[in-house]
Amino acid sequence: MNWKTLLLAFVIVGFAVLTGLALVEVGYFGILDAGLLNLGTMQIFVDLIIVCSLAIIWMIADARANHTNPWPFVIVTLFAGSFGPLLYLLRREWKSRASGAQPA
Repeated sequence: MNWKTLLLAFVIVGFAVLTGLALVEVGYFGILDAGLLNLGTMQIFVDLIIVCSLAIIWMIADARANHTNPWPFVIVTLFAGSFGPLLYLLRREWKSRASGAQPA
């Protein structure tokens, strides 16, 4: 396991713990409601939507170039935000390791 894979796994696990705690405390819709609480949280929420949209565009283009199916990761991104791109990057790293190629 290289440092990229280890770092991605660490970020995913840490973010999953944070997300799990937030879901227990306020629920899925509570997280969405908090994003619309005031202009400050709305700015963060809209920023997340923009970044996730850009990540989806990148994942689709990258997956086409690497002959990979991006749609499971796109769906995860739509419902769970950053988990989609993080899991895509982890799968991309594993796939490149298995094939012996370095990702672009």
